[in-house]
Amino acid sequence: MTDKISRRNFIENTSLGMASIALAPLAPLHLDKLQHIPKESKEWLKTQPIIMVGCWDSFPLYHIRRQDGNPDWFMDTYKKQQEEDTVKRLADIGVTLAIIHFYKGFGLKAEQDHIKDALQLTEYCHKYNIRVGVYIGSTIGYETFLLEEPQAKSWFVPPYLGRPATYGDEEFRKLAYFMVPEYMDYLKKVIRIAVKDFGADLLHFDNTSLRGIAEVFQHPLAKANFLNYLNNKYTDEERKMKFGFSDMTYVETPIGDQSFAVINDPMRQAWIDFRCQQLADFCEDLTKYASQLNPGIVIEHNPSSGFNGFNTMWQQGIDYPRLLKSMDIAWTEAGTESYVTDDDILISQIRTYKAYIQLNNKVFTYTNTSPLKMAEAMTFNRQCLGFVGDMLAGSEMEEVYRRYIRFYLKHFDAFYRSVDNIADVAILHTYATMAHNSGRPYQSTLLFEQTVIQGHLLWDMIFDQDLHNLSKYKVLVLADQESLSDSQVKQIESFVRQGGGLVITEHSSLYKPPHRRRSAFGLKDILTVAAPKWPNETRPSKSPEYPEPLLAVATERHEAGKGRVVYVPEVIPEKPKPLAADMTSEYWHLPKNWEALVDDVKWASGDALSLDLKAPQTVVAELMRHEQDGTIILHLLNYDVSRQQEVTNMEVSIQLQENMPVKSVQLWSPDQIKEQDLAFNITGNSVRFTVPALNVYDMVSLKIKD
Repeated sequence: MTDKISRRNFIENTSLGMASIALAPLAPLHLDKLQHIPKESKEWLKTQPIIMVGCWDSFPLYHIRRQDGNPDWFMDTYKKQQEEDTVKRLADIGVTLAIIHFYKGFGLKAEQDHIKDALQLTEYCHKYNIRVGVYIGSTIGYETFLLEEPQAKSWFVPPYLGRPATYGDEEFRKLAYFMVPEYMDYLKKVIRIAVKDFGADLLHFDNTSLRGIAEVFQHPLAKANFLNYLNNKYTDEERKMKFGFSDMTYVETPIGDQSFAVINDPMRQAWIDFRCQQLADFCEDLTKYASQLNPGIVIEHNPSSGFNGFNTMWQQGIDYPRLLKSMDIAWTEAGTESYVTDDDILISQIRTYKAYIQLNNKVFTYTNTSPLKMAEAMTFNRQCLGFVGDMLAGSEMEEVYRRYIRFYLKHFDAFYRSVDNIADVAILHTYATMAHNSGRPYQSTLLFEQTVIQGHLLWDMIFDQDLHNLSKYKVLVLADQESLSDSQVKQIESFVRQGGGLVITEHSSLYKPPHRRRSAFGLKDILTVAAPKWPNETRPSKSPEYPEPLLAVATERHEAGKGRVVYVPEVIPEKPKPLAADMTSEYWHLPKNWEALVDDVKWASGDALSLDLKAPQTVVAELMRHEQDGTIILHLLNYDVSRQQEVTNMEVSIQLQENMPVKSVQLWSPDQIKEQDLAFNITGNSVRFTVPALNVYDMVSLKIKD
């Protein structure tokens, strides 16, 4: 290649030199001859496997000189991870993406040494056809940053509840309000260097979950922006109806450090929406800027929590359907293991995979901790195996993980690329419910999801915007989804009357957004049960204590139009969570009535579900269809492999569409030496076969005749 910028020329030609950080336009890297780097396309996200390693935090300024606590040999490790041979070894095991250190937030001048090293590492990676993502931090290491940008003091969040607003106990990393114009301009300068001069393929924005937390919005500009939001979003009359008055001049920003079961205060409700929208707008603005520099740049953020039982709207200002619109990939760091606990709770990241994929994002998570984590990514992610190790994985990775990567790469085109899942059931999360009620809706929704996961039902997680496309599902589940708008009620009623199934629990549709009680269920026209009575109908201002009593009725099934409706009075928890507590994995026991819930879904579907699997509840299944050749792909995972190393003789029945004759059924597994032909028989549109053995992960392919 010609004209490619060198490390020396990069430093000489940019403001990263010692004399200045003016950040003038920089001469671009010329990577035209590298076939693997699309200049103006993200098509590789759909067509090529993503197998990722990283070293975003491993650089001296952070880990030795400021954080400390690292071993004497840290610098030897740091140097080794920058070597060409290290990168070559990563390419040899199949790595296709490296996310590397770039900008942590100490200042471009302060970080110039490791930025120079990152440039060299980028060149090595591109040489061996490994794409590069660069780290961009969300905090500011103020001790060095202020030496370069003294005016940045005004960006920082003031002390919150008597403590500095910092990154945990790392008090040298301050939080900034991300909507300060000068701060956004600075970030765009960092982005420009990454895109135009490094030739980065991906931008990794870390700790996005920190940007929307309560203390950030105590910044003076954030308070002013909140008042502007109130004045611009609502008319005078709407403000008077919502808040009781229309002049917002003396409104104070909520403190935000409390945990609530229900958020009824309209000012807090508005503040949640404001924070979620501001964070989504901020991320969209950065995406637009980066895409102007290179339309092919991939955008990835780390909102961290995923779908693991947290009210992220209240706690972090994260409404995932809004936030992920401007991203291609999102991290989750909540829960690094997938397994069955000693008290028989199946823990997985399936909910997060389901949600992110529904929102058109791939998932980055740590899959280097067990073969099951890799298998989980193969099954539920899309063309992405996640984080398989650090930069030394090429020489240090255990053989079992290498074997799983080889298996994934060997079968990528046939079974992992251009596939979509087959889902019979949709489980709805409405913003108005999940943002304003951290109590029973979280418990019932996650426990119903646990039921379909362990009950071998095929499902999607859906959101408000998906209600217009319910026809692709056989059953919709409303697990205590209290708050539905009138238009959402009509969409659901239409789905049922046209032949869809509905399983509705507890107080679903008893409220309208944001959290206002109806006198009757919104879905009363297709229900046969009456809503709980208001405690004192002569005093409508006397609110009932939360939670309102459940209906003392039995499960009720009936037909409505062409469809079927099941009302379930309660998803009965094995271990109830405290009302204001997060619905974390300690509460994920299968509900006491899980078998009845599975039967309710089957009945609501007209007994027309796509998969019947006779296997333990610790085996999880997912069914896929290849978009090009129609191959049906069944994934099976054994989450209890530590206690039951082999599950045998699992009987499978798959309901196929008409005119889909099966040519062959084959079993594939990274735990087996070679594939195995399985005997099968066909009755009507159903194909039946037996999977002889499952260790960690099996995949069964059903080839369709031409």
